Amino acid sequence: MLESTPPLPVHRGRSPGSGWERLAYGVHRLPSQPIPADAGWEAKAGARRTALVADLWAWKPLLRADACFTHLTSAIVRGWRLPQLPAGLPIWIVQSAGEHPSRRGGVRVIRRAGPTPYDDVDGLPLATVVETIAACANDLALLDLVLLIDCALHRDDTSVAELQAAAAVRRRGAPLLREALALCDRRTESAWETPFRLLHHVCGIPIVPQVDLLSEGRLLGRADLVIAGTRSIHEFDGAGHRDSDQHRRDLERDRVLSAARITRRGYTAQDVASHPHTIIREACASLGWTFEWSRLDPWWPLWNESCFTAAGPVALTARVSRKQVRTRRRE
Repeated sequence: MLESTPPLPVHRGRSPGSGWERLAYGVHRLPSQPIPADAGWEAKAGARRTALVADLWAWKPLLRADACFTHLTSAIVRGWRLPQLPAGLPIWIVQSAGEHPSRRGGVRVIRRAGPTPYDDVDGLPLATVVETIAACANDLALLDLVLLIDCALHRDDTSVAELQAAAAVRRRGAPLLREALALCDRRTESAWETPFRLLHHVCGIPIVPQVDLLSEGRLLGRADLVIAGTRSIHEFDGAGHRDSDQHRRDLERDRVLSAARITRRGYTAQDVASHPHTIIREACASLGWTFEWSRLDPWWPLWNESCFTAAGPVALTARVSRKQVRTRRRE
């Protein structure tokens, strides 16, 4: 059910007094709960979405008649999987080029010919899924954009055909969107599975994602990645696998797989971030190939530019900041 009232009280005009948070000139709301420093990735993402929804309810009355929220603003509210985003990102709004753009601080306005179609999500006007992803292609790195698309496809929020149609239109970000569509896979089920899958793919390892493992008609489970033509599977083990009950189930499953002569190798986020050569070396061993470091050449730029690294969020902030400066100069 869509919300019909703001999640937090909103006040427009002069400050009502202490205890209120100023979002922009003439826009105030009560502050949201702070995000604990030790919160996990998913908990932080949920808290970030809650805080953003409260902010957007305060911004909503200030939108032009044909405007709506887009880009990462829309993606966060929709609850899509995202990498670690930097703090201080602007609110993205798209509106008709015929309307005067908003000049309030903390807002980035994208102007397009004619009105942009939008959906009503939590009572907020959000650019459609296709328009949201197309706008994100303006600024995100390739791996981050693939992560976004993987999630939208997995949730059936859109289709490859719809995104291909958007990528065929002459617009900013269309070349990167076409490149991302060649790498996306709707079967990806978690955030870290996207870089884990792409690591194998761009290094030339033949893989099949999300395969049901059968032995004599018995379902043994589902594998994250099967090395094609082998009885080896590579899986990403997230934080949930450290739970004692889950760990016990994992060990039981490993014994069943071993009895079926299936070799399972589990990897963590640290392995993907710091030891990708180990993953690829072991995949090559399963295929009977000789490992060569040059296999990783396509991986490094894909990884280093993404927000999965420490440098990625800094680069994203710099890209957005430069565009904000250019926009103000044109105005």
